Amino acid sequence: MRRKLATIMVGDIVGSTSQMEIDEEGSVQRFADCLDMVAQQVGNLEGRVFNRAGDCVLAEFPSPVNALRAAMASRGALSRIQGSSPADMRFGIHLADVVEIDGDLRGDGVNIAARIQSGADPGAIDASASVFDQVKRNSPCIFDDLGEKSFAGVSSPLRIYRVRGPMGLHRMQLSESRSHAPVPKRPHSVAVTPLSVASSADDDQRFLAEGITEDLILELGRLKQLFVVSASASMALKEREPSLVGAELGVRYVLSGSVRTLGSSIRLNITLTETDEGRVVWTDRIQRSFDDFVEIFDEITARVAGTVLGRILDADTVAARNRPPESMTAYECYLRGLDYHRRGGVTDQNVRQALDWFEKAIDADPNFARAQAMWVCSASWLPEYDWNDGRARTARALELDPNDAESNRIMGSILMKERKFDAARPYHRKAIELAPHDAYVIGRCAAFHVLAGEPKEALALLEQAEQLDPFLPAWITEERIAANYCLERHTDVLETSASLPFQTRRSRLYCAASLVALEDLEAAQSLISEALSENPTLAQSYFQTGETYQNREILKQLIARLEQAGLPR
Repeated sequence: MRRKLATIMVGDIVGSTSQMEIDEEGSVQRFADCLDMVAQQVGNLEGRVFNRAGDCVLAEFPSPVNALRAAMASRGALSRIQGSSPADMRFGIHLADVVEIDGDLRGDGVNIAARIQSGADPGAIDASASVFDQVKRNSPCIFDDLGEKSFAGVSSPLRIYRVRGPMGLHRMQLSESRSHAPVPKRPHSVAVTPLSVASSADDDQRFLAEGITEDLILELGRLKQLFVVSASASMALKEREPSLVGAELGVRYVLSGSVRTLGSSIRLNITLTETDEGRVVWTDRIQRSFDDFVEIFDEITARVAGTVLGRILDADTVAARNRPPESMTAYECYLRGLDYHRRGGVTDQNVRQALDWFEKAIDADPNFARAQAMWVCSASWLPEYDWNDGRARTARALELDPNDAESNRIMGSILMKERKFDAARPYHRKAIELAPHDAYVIGRCAAFHVLAGEPKEALALLEQAEQLDPFLPAWITEERIAANYCLERHTDVLETSASLPFQTRRSRLYCAASLVALEDLEAAQSLISEALSENPTLAQSYFQTGETYQNREILKQLIARLEQAGLPR
């Protein structure tokens, strides 16, 4: 017998017996069409249907995220089948070690997935904690925690999470939508790969390593003499050898290493590798107490800059960096908040925990500007988000550190939401000047130019962000869709949308409007039907409040096209 770890998805048709009593032949055909549609979505996302039992389909995936995407895509696709709706099926997903016999999967893990499915409501997608733990940092959807539930034949209760709906794109989701030829290596270029931790490390060490990696990228990127690739590009190649990273990202050097906590101390092992021959240029071990932690960043930045460029002065490093927090306690709280913030809106609780940690950082160090700004960024996930409070906090962050790129970007976004485009423009410009190698900042600033009626400028910034990050972030793809729509490049809108790892409300609506413009009303109506199947309360107000175009005629035309496609008022 062959054993393996797999994500099991079980989908079952709800109420099939009663439906066949009414129309046996019609129901049998419709159920077969539904299961075929699910099998198609499974195959599209690198899954495999390994069994069908009556009106049930069982599939396996090597990726828990793809299993979730397949369940969501399958549920939405049911609306394309005449007489069917997303409520006609329910899904259960579980990650477990299973036994493979002649292509079929068996064992306790398969049984548990089936039990989870049987306990779900019609149209629901329920997942076990083992799945949630794997996807919570890069999830395509928002979950509700249902708590522990007992199932027949399962000895211990299982914690179950139910998909509430699709989540908007967040920073760490990637969509490699273009094929990239080998990139010529740029002079004075470096990639910082994620610092590793021991396999036995706890969450504290993991989020500490991620925070240090991100700060290293930020600090090095602020040195204009260096070309530094973005965090998401480095993350995508975290398991690769330096020579492969150099070839993929077009960099001459790779900075890698590990972080360990030893009592009250932190130890960093750092290696700078030349990517042509894999030669180690510089290596060092740095151990400091938590009290001296902030000084580590100055030291590492200066050493790496000196090795790569040879002539960068310490004064340039000091002038370029953000103002650091005044105490380790504040910084540790900030890193904890950042860890929850990266998970975005996977659960509302993540956001609230991020806010709690950022507030603790601010309490410990009231002059910590970045914590103030990131509090606002996290709070914007919540429906009760108070824009007035966010504006006041961001203004405070800018008073503390007017040269913080994120604070400038966030203030520009707030003013843009208020349609104060003239006031927002200098904040976006300054954010890019302060973080010229940060693909996230550049891409987010591109959104300003879309809504300001400058889509060509937006596309130029998106291209710039993509040069920094050849693993195209999905949120950049979404902004490219909006920019192409404003330029009436409707075929490009559809082609760009097809590259997304999953469709969002925003991408579907822009595509529907483009289809109306291309006079394909039937396809537009189908897209709106899929969007409504996932978000029954979706209405025109979603775009009216979110797409704050300076030229209201653009929004007016957009809403008119969506109304033609069937989007409710």
